[in-house]
Amino acid sequence: MSANTAPKIVRTLIAPDKFKGSLTAHEVAQALATGLRSAADFPGTTGAVQCELLPLADGGDGSVDAAVASGFTRHSYTVAGPTGQPVQASIAFDGATAVVEVANTCGLGLLPQGKLEALNSSSRGFGEAVLYALSLNPARIVMALGGSASTDGGMGMLTALGYSFHDSQGRQLYGSGGALGQVQSVHRTALPELQDTELVVASDVHNPLRGPNGAPAIFAPQKGATVEDVAFLDDGLGHFVTKMAEAGFAGAESLATHEGAGSAGGIGYACLLLGARQVSGADYFLDLLDFNTRKDSCDVVITGEGSIDEQTLAGKLPAAVARRSGARPIIAVAGRSLLPKERWSEMALTRVYTLADYTDLDSSKDSELSATLLQQIGREIGTTLL
Repeated sequence: MSANTAPKIVRTLIAPDKFKGSLTAHEVAQALATGLRSAADFPGTTGAVQCELLPLADGGDGSVDAAVASGFTRHSYTVAGPTGQPVQASIAFDGATAVVEVANTCGLGLLPQGKLEALNSSSRGFGEAVLYALSLNPARIVMALGGSASTDGGMGMLTALGYSFHDSQGRQLYGSGGALGQVQSVHRTALPELQDTELVVASDVHNPLRGPNGAPAIFAPQKGATVEDVAFLDDGLGHFVTKMAEAGFAGAESLATHEGAGSAGGIGYACLLLGARQVSGADYFLDLLDFNTRKDSCDVVITGEGSIDEQTLAGKLPAAVARRSGARPIIAVAGRSLLPKERWSEMALTRVYTLADYTDLDSSKDSELSATLLQQIGREIGTTLL
């Protein structure tokens, strides 16, 4: 390189989702950045790779962490876990918008010893986190609905937000899937701050509440439900909808058939009852975290998630990132890819790197191995850019 030639500087925006089971989105971005920066030390490379990290989420688990990584403040609060045990949850708040997620309040990952409780799990903790968020006087609350352990139609959430449910003997019920069919009366306590706050449901789940594509049929088996449990939960949700309609909830019957009502075991339905606005989780978080502005100052965008497959093409986060990245090169990194190379162009991807191509071991539950492989891939990407 001559004395008059400036070293090459490549500006990258690293904007991944989490690698579920092994690394958060922030950890993925950090590992890739470490590898990318180390490329400058390789013989034959001239210049450096600059990295801007933008950990992302699509409205599922990791949404609070992604918001915090982009500048929101984390607030911790103790709530009832999925089976009632206290858990330390957190929300993200920037002075106007609060992000509250199901996964860190009543999610599958919080079940004691990982024991699935298809009928006994509750969404109450999520409601308690929403209630705590309201105490901060936000203009809006973004409700991230992925990863729930329950199929309770949001009954548990509503019990934390001023609603009480009683059986035929007048006894108050604890919100759970198993209690849905016991509801005989519903009482409401006014919560003015709930009426004054914009509620936004960020989710890319389109299932209705009930039926062959509903929450019990599609998602409850993942939460430990047997065939009999699925039928029981579906009937219970039908009964719950009827009682909500009798209690005077406008549109209770029609909202049950709405796309997204079945998200998070029916928490989506309860959110709709409260007047929440539904948005695409991926696109909403890209806007919330200012992706468009950040990508304009970079030469290359690197995105990724645990698995790139048909669902990715249907609109998951990497597809949304690629769609917004314009003509600049877009590189995807994943734990595995089920898309053949000839289909990369459907997302305008320049290249896909997968951890599975670098090891014969299963990295999906091994955070240390995943981070090491991501650093190796980052270094390889960096050497091709310089």
